[in-house]
Amino acid sequence: MSIIFTIFALVFVTELISWIGKSVLLEFAWDLYSRILMNASYARQRQLKAELLTGKKELLQTSAQDQFAKWAKLRRTVDKGLAELEKLNGELASSKTAFSMKFNTLMWVFTTGLSFFVGWWYRKAAVFYLPPGWLGPLGWWMAFPFAPKGSVSVGVWQMACRRVIKVGERTVKNMIAPSEPVAVPVEMKTSSKSS
Repeated sequence: MSIIFTIFALVFVTELISWIGKSVLLEFAWDLYSRILMNASYARQRQLKAELLTGKKELLQTSAQDQFAKWAKLRRTVDKGLAELEKLNGELASSKTAFSMKFNTLMWVFTTGLSFFVGWWYRKAAVFYLPPGWLGPLGWWMAFPFAPKGSVSVGVWQMACRRVIKVGERTVKNMIAPSEPVAVPVEMKTSSKSS
């Protein structure tokens, strides 16, 4: 694939990720990851919650004065279940935090890091050449910083692609979302009677 389409695809994917939102992608990836690899932990969490609800219900139905031995046993069971549930919730929260850090690092590498790398790798390459004299004395700006004179550099091409994609995004959003009517103030005529 040529450099012109590679850079456009990279900028498009980066803008698509920012449009969708990294937090939305993180939640989707976490749900997928946890369903595939952590299903046993979540099943145990659901089981503990169900056991705690039934234990609390039974504890509330038992009189502490009339059936103290049964009440004390249920209380110890509920307390033990709560401690186990808190420990499991802590483990799941730390797993999600670790996953979040890895996911955000991966997103940075595939968007910003890759963009920097492509810009550095092809810093002296011309994406394409402009017709001679097309921009006059300002033609050097299109080659900024290291591309040959009369060409468009990778950095300028990335800027142009990003701008075109943002304009396209705004246009699509305006077409999809109906514009709200603008309220126009109306002057009220006051009738004054002169005597």
